[in-house]
Amino acid sequence: MFTIGDFARYGRVSPRMLRHYDAIGLLRPDRTDPATGYRFYGAAQLARLNRIIALKDLGFTLQQVGAVLDEQVGPEELRGMLRLRRAELAEAAAAATARLARVEARLRSIESEGHMPADDVVIKTVPAVRVAELTGTAASYQPEDIGPAISPLYERLFPLLEGAGVRPTGPGIARYEDEHGGGGGIVVHAGVTVSAPVGALGDTGVRVVELPAFEAATIVHRGAMDDVLPATHTLARWLEANGYRSTGYAREVNLECPPDRGQWVTELQEPVAKA
Repeated sequence: MFTIGDFARYGRVSPRMLRHYDAIGLLRPDRTDPATGYRFYGAAQLARLNRIIALKDLGFTLQQVGAVLDEQVGPEELRGMLRLRRAELAEAAAAATARLARVEARLRSIESEGHMPADDVVIKTVPAVRVAELTGTAASYQPEDIGPAISPLYERLFPLLEGAGVRPTGPGIARYEDEHGGGGGIVVHAGVTVSAPVGALGDTGVRVVELPAFEAATIVHRGAMDDVLPATHTLARWLEANGYRSTGYAREVNLECPPDRGQWVTELQEPVAKA
């Protein structure tokens, strides 16, 4: 038998915590001296303590921990519960990290207001181009919706082209349009320049289309697409100041795409007309 101090040391918890667990009936001592009130614990109780701490650290309330342990959950079932909870926490952590990245991108946009030279904007005629593309739908035009929609399309596109014997002849081109029917979503086209004939590439889901020439206001963005806001805001201010209006979503032409996304170079090509 161990005193509460010794048991706390072996279990890497505080005596105060053990007293609390005793008070709420979560972990009773093996024996309590009736004269002194001293608590004594057995080594076998470390197993229950381990379960309590593991479940608590994974976000379960003490009431939930008690319910789980009172159901006499076996090691394998408990391990499965812990794995599931770990996956839930990992997903929540990833979501929090992504949210923080979006906040930081907004902050960088705020900090760069007025610092990006407007003469970086160029009006030009974008020539017609042929692309092979996969199409999907995003819930909105917000980065947190566009990124998860377009990345899997590009991950599928290049292996499908290779399997069909089609080689890219130029940069990747991402383009967007409103979902038909007023659903509020965004149709996402993930494409790459090719010279293959127009039409569908068998049952791959890839279509080769000819994009017509158009008048565009263009600006080059250097860095990850999560940080594109300063460039798009500069473009918007330039259009307003120079008497142009946008006629659609900007294309994203991938000029350089090294593994480090912070080194990406992307030209934004926004279709425009004189206001």
